[in-house]
Amino acid sequence: MVVDQAEVDRIFAALADATRRDIVTRVLSREASVSALARQYAMSFAAVQKHVAVLERAGLVTKRRSGREQLVRGDIDTIRRARELLGQYEEIWRGRVDRMSELLEDS
Repeated sequence: MVVDQAEVDRIFAALADATRRDIVTRVLSREASVSALARQYAMSFAAVQKHVAVLERAGLVTKRRSGREQLVRGDIDTIRRARELLGQYEEIWRGRVDRMSELLEDS
């Protein structure tokens, strides 16, 4: 897997915020309008719009217009890419643990 470091940075920076993680969770299960999302949080509509914009730039959500509403949907492909990258990090870590185990067995 070729890793675009700028994309990785956008994804994990977006997911670093609890509100944005919650928005992603909500819109992965079902599409929601920005106004419906805004009613779920103790912040302004504009603040929720900004959170959605960060998620959209990271590729974690997509928006489409339906009449006067902006509907937000989670992008599972981006979630999968993030999971694959974390899986690669886990493989590196497991390799180090395996090498440490071998060293300890040899001594």
